[in-house]
Amino acid sequence: MRPGRWLPLLAFAALVALLSAGVWLSGRGDRDALPSPLIGKAAPAWSLPLLHEPDRRLSSEDLRGAPYVLNVWGSWCPECRTEHPVLTRFAETKRVRVVGYDWKDERADALRWLEQFGNPYWAVVADIEGRTAIDWGVYGAPETFLVDGNGIVRWKHVGPMDDDDIERGLLPALESLERPR
Repeated sequence: MRPGRWLPLLAFAALVALLSAGVWLSGRGDRDALPSPLIGKAAPAWSLPLLHEPDRRLSSEDLRGAPYVLNVWGSWCPECRTEHPVLTRFAETKRVRVVGYDWKDERADALRWLEQFGNPYWAVVADIEGRTAIDWGVYGAPETFLVDGNGIVRWKHVGPMDDDDIERGLLPALESLERPR
C-alpha cells in the first residue's frame, strides 16, 4: 500500500481533532472571553416598531436618561426558552427597564410565545429583518446588553443567562452605574 493513500484520511482526522478541541474548549471557558467591541462605547442608534403596537416605534433616544437591559430573543430560539424564567425573575425586581428585542421573528409567533411563557419586558421591539442587530454585533439569540443612561454599552452576555450570570455579571455591572463617580 502506498503512503499517499493515507494522507487524505490523516488530514481529515487532524481536522476533526482540531474542531473537537475548539468545541470542548469553548464549552468550558468564559462566555465573555470574546468581549464585545461595543463595551464602553455608544450603543448603536436605533428605532424599531413595538411588537404589540407596530404603528408605534421605540428608539434609543427614547431610553436615554436611565439604564436599560436589551435582551435579544426569538420565538424560534430554544435557548431563549431556557433563559426566560431567569430573565422574568430579574425583570420582576424592576431594578432596571428590560427591553425585549425580538429578532428575525414573525410577529404572530412572537406574540404567541409571549402569551405562552409570559412577558417580562418593559417594552418589546421587533427587528424582523435583523438589520439593527448587525449594528449591535449580535451573533445569535439570546444575547443581553446593559446600556447606561448616557447610551453607553456597559455589559454584554452571549447565550442564555442563568442566575449565576445575573448575580456575577449583570448585577455588578448595574451596581457600578448606581455608584457616584
